[in-house]
Amino acid sequence: MKGMMKAAVFKGIEHMEIESLEIPSCPDGGLLVKVAVCGICGGDIRNYRSGLRNGNTDQIMGHEIAGEVAEVSEGVSRFAAGDRVALAPDVSCGECYYCRRGLVNLCDDHRMLGTHFPGGFAQYIAVPKIVLERGFVEHIPDDMSYDHAAFAEPVSGVVACQEYNHISYGDTVVVIGDGPVGCLHMEVAKARGAFRAVMLARGRMEQARKFGFEHLIYNKDPKEAAEKVKALIGPGADVVICAVPNAAAQQQALELVKKRGRVVIYGGLPGSSPMTTLNSNKIHYNEIMVLGAFSYSSTGLEDALRTIEEGKISTGKYLSAKVSLEEIVEGIQMVTRGEALKVLVDPWA
Repeated sequence: MKGMMKAAVFKGIEHMEIESLEIPSCPDGGLLVKVAVCGICGGDIRNYRSGLRNGNTDQIMGHEIAGEVAEVSEGVSRFAAGDRVALAPDVSCGECYYCRRGLVNLCDDHRMLGTHFPGGFAQYIAVPKIVLERGFVEHIPDDMSYDHAAFAEPVSGVVACQEYNHISYGDTVVVIGDGPVGCLHMEVAKARGAFRAVMLARGRMEQARKFGFEHLIYNKDPKEAAEKVKALIGPGADVVICAVPNAAAQQQALELVKKRGRVVIYGGLPGSSPMTTLNSNKIHYNEIMVLGAFSYSSTGLEDALRTIEEGKISTGKYLSAKVSLEEIVEGIQMVTRGEALKVLVDPWA
């Protein structure tokens, strides 16, 4: 396909420019996708403020992507021009110790759309053969909108996290964080049968209220919040999920979990300040498990699309606003200021 397209290009920390670029060629063994919409992820915001991995610049960010296949390379049979597809960022090597055991999210050569490959903050995205084979590209169900399909990527990680931690009937779950990921953890925990789910909220508490969560606690004073949590669930939660990239939340989680409970670190800290301090005596004497949860298995995006299609996620309640490429920085600020849960970028607006 010949012609020019618009793209938002990350030039450096807090520096994004709108550029006119040639529409990329359809890669050998891959696809060319016309982007309908791309969500702004918390990771995009962190990268905008702190920089991309390895100091990468001049890159098109964005990885929560939905669009239409514009061209298909010869030999590709799974997709055809006109197909509606959702894309997620992770690309594994398929050869390392972890990939050979099916743990593609832990790949030693883990790469991502929007970091190592051009992402979705553009009118078109080229999907190379390696992404088609080792990444995440799935057909969108016929009755699902592009907006909802783009939201499948954050759903993927939350569903995988709770599957990994076996959250199920009878569990008490505390979620620290009231952003879209925190709200997703609340919805998924209830869908999986958790007996009681409690959210500790702060900056987006009013937005979290619209989901109708039964237990929503203001988290300005951690000691007071802990007292309220324990008044609801007794000695502590079976699982506490830190759904914010905040070291203080990780420390607070130890005060909220019961003996032999689990603390799940879901939100990564900035690369410039990755360290946290945890009370190791509490972990030791109370036999608490502290673990991380990152990304999802090879069926993650497919599982998320099915979860949305089945109505287990209140997808429309997350999608707060839609902006153009020229407004992308304002979209980032809307999320940062707590005015929106999820902002989508329409590259054609």
